[in-house]
Formats: sequence, C-alpha cells, structure tokens
Amino acid sequence: METAQRAVLFADVTDSTRIYETLGDARAHALIEPLMILLGRTADEYGGAVVKTLGDGMVCAFPTSDAACHAACDMQLAALSMPAARAADRLAVRIGFTYGPVVLSAGDVFGDTVNVCSRLVALANPEQVLTTQQTVEAMAPELRQRCRQLFPIRVRGRSEEIIACNVRYRSDPDATESNLTSATLARARELVLKITCGGELRVVRSAGAGMRIGRDKDNDLVVETHFSSRAHARIYPREGHFVLQDLSSNGTYLLVDGSTAEILLRREEAVLGDRGWIGLGNSAMRHGDHTLRFRIEPESE
Repeated sequence: METAQRAVLFADVTDSTRIYETLGDARAHALIEPLMILLGRTADEYGGAVVKTLGDGMVCAFPTSDAACHAACDMQLAALSMPAARAADRLAVRIGFTYGPVVLSAGDVFGDTVNVCSRLVALANPEQVLTTQQTVEAMAPELRQRCRQLFPIRVRGRSEEIIACNVRYRSDPDATESNLTSATLARARELVLKITCGGELRVVRSAGAGMRIGRDKDNDLVVETHFSSRAHARIYPREGHFVLQDLSSNGTYLLVDGSTAEILLRREEAVLGDRGWIGLGNSAMRHGDHTLRFRIEPESE
C-alpha cells in the first residue's frame, strides 16, 4: 500500500441502463465496448492507466492534472466522433476528474480524491467534463483558461464544500466569454424556475427557499403517482443555479431539452438546464400527466 499524488478520472456512459433494457445485453455490449476501448486508448496516450472498468464506465489514474485534463477533453471528442447507424445508438459520455492524494493498493486507487471524483461524474451532464477548483489550480495556465466555476457541491464525509468547474473541450465560435462570477450574475438578474405538472404551475425564485416535491400532502408540489415517494425530490437555488436533489426510492429522471439521453439521479443532485423534463420514479421521456415540465427565465420575462 502506497500514498501518492495522482489525477483520477471517471468516465461513464450516460443512460446505459436504458440502453441495456432496450437493446438487450448482447447488442448493448457490442455498442458500448468499442467506445470503452477508444476511451482506454486515449487514457494511454496521455500516460494514464485504466484502473478498472465497470461495464458502462471506467476509472483511470494519471500522473498529473494536466494529463487527466487533456485525456478528458480528447475522450469527449472521440465519443462525439464515433459513427452511429441510428440516432438512438449514439452514445454520450460524462466525465469527472480530480487531482490529489490517493492510496495505491493492488492496482486500484482509494481515498478522498476518488470519492470526490465519483461525486463529480454523478453530477455531470451528458457530453460534459467536470473537475474541481483545487484541480484547476494544479493545471498549467493555458488549461486553466478552459475552466469555469459552476457551483459548490457537498461530498459525504467532508465538512467543507467543493467548487465544481466545467472544462471546455472544444471551441465554440458562438460562445461569449464572460469575466463575471456566478455570484455577480445572480445579483445582476433574478431568475425564476417555472414548473408545470398536470396543468398546474409552480414558480421557484432564485432568491427563494426552493420547493419540495412528492406524493405527501405536505409537499409544495403534490404529484399523486405510485412511482413517486412521499418526499421524492426538492429543487433549490444555489449560486445562480437551480439544483434538483433526489430523495426517493425509485430515483428522479432529468431530461434537458436538446439532449437525447436522460440522467437518473439516485440520492444525488444535478443542476437544471434552461428547459427540460423531470420524471418522478419514471422516465422523463414519457411526457405523461405526472411528468414535470420546467423552464428557467429572467424575473422580468
């Protein structure tokens, strides 16, 4: 057993459970396996090693934060470039990486750095790379410029919050660079989250306390379906964003407009996009009577 400084990277195929259920084990494996091989080769190119594979994901270790950052960016580009016979067969990957002390034992990695990385990848959206501010500070200056602070997160076992950062891995000519912090943006304009369910409208303000959702009558939004728990989820504002937190037995499904893959939260959190759907214990793709439709707008709209 040895302690060392390493960068740890988690790469996870989004919505793999649905893929296996829809296509069957053999076809799903045949679809996902080439992507996993490609991701492993990308890690190797930057001096990384695949510590273990989890069927629909992998854990890699790198000697430096720079190597992990380059690998994460190229992994996303490689995944986007993979051909797909049908749009439904196109795979999306979410990636998180951190840098810090780890325990090396029997070819595996353990410790707080690994736990934080696992939390990051659970929060990442499809086709997104997340890291921490601490990891960003360990990068070369040119790589730091690709990173933007998002929001603080809590990790089980840690008393202090960790700042999550988004890593830009491709240039976007339409993107507007900003030197405003999220706190400045929050002060500049108040946002409202509008949620519609079964013809009923609820509003959550960025300066407000949030909303509780579930089957129990004490919730702010009552959704009477057998799939939802009594206290199923809550949505609350944080650092200029709206965060969805699952509290349920069956999980909460999040589908952002423009994405073909939904995120399943199980006692986890995710930041809401501008528009999308939320399913309580059931797929958000069904768009049924008990599916929540949401959109985020400036207060003035």
